[in-house]
Amino acid sequence: MTSQTTLRPATAGDIPAMEALIQRSGILLSKGFYSDQQAAAVTRHVFGVDSQLVDDHTYFVIERDGKVLACGGWSKRATLFGGDQHKSGPDPLLDPATQPARIRAFFVDPSAPRQGLGRMLMEHCEREATAAGFQAMELAATMPGVPLYLACGFESVEDFSLTLPGNIAVPLSRMRKRIS
Repeated sequence: MTSQTTLRPATAGDIPAMEALIQRSGILLSKGFYSDQQAAAVTRHVFGVDSQLVDDHTYFVIERDGKVLACGGWSKRATLFGGDQHKSGPDPLLDPATQPARIRAFFVDPSAPRQGLGRMLMEHCEREATAAGFQAMELAATMPGVPLYLACGFESVEDFSLTLPGNIAVPLSRMRKRIS
C-alpha cells in the first residue's frame, strides 16, 4: 500500500503538532547553517505558528499517514516573519497592487527532508497569492531555507542579521519573487 501525501489548510487543532515539528526542524535542519546557539535562539524566540495565518486560512500542513510532515503558508498581512511569541500589535493588510504577499514559516520534519514538500507548499502558496491579486511574494529566509527559495525562483534583495536575547546574531536574507 502506498502512502498518500495531502496538503490542506491548517486548523487550530493542528497547532500542537506544528509547534513540535517547528521545534524539531528548527534545531535539526539548521545544522551546517547555524551554530547550535544560533539554532536554539532562533527556534525559541522567532520560529513558531502565527495563529493569524491559521485564522486567515493561508497556512497549510502536508500530511502522510496522518502525520504532519511540513507546514507553511502565505500572508496578505504586513508581518514578514515570526510566530505568535514574536508579534506585537495589529497586523495590517497589504495592498496586493503595490506590496508583495508574504511567504511565512515553512518547516519540514527532519524525518522527511528533500522530498519536495517545501516546493509543494510554495507552489500552492504562489497559486493562492496570485489568485488574491498579488504581483510579487517576499520572505525572510533563514540560511537553511535559502536553497529552496532560490530553487523556487526567489532572489535575495537584502542580507541582514537579527539580534536575539543573549546578543546572539542570526543571519537572514530578504528574498523576493515576481509572480504575475
